[in-house]
Amino acid sequence: MTKSWLATVLLCFFLGVLGVHRFYVGKIGTGILMIITLGGFGVWVLIDFIMILIGKFTDKQGQPLAK
Repeated sequence: MTKSWLATVLLCFFLGVLGVHRFYVGKIGTGILMIITLGGFGVWVLIDFIMILIGKFTDKQGQPLAK
């Protein structure tokens, strides 16, 4: 099932330090790492947010997010 771009960007913006957007797209392992490191001390969240905005972020199967 294709994941929503809008839902992913909103989850990243509001709950990014907890890795919720990664859990949403099925990337459980990195989601747990984001919880432990608080989003890579903010850097990882910023990179993910930019990647989502420019359309380079994919789900666990490598599928692009649906706009």
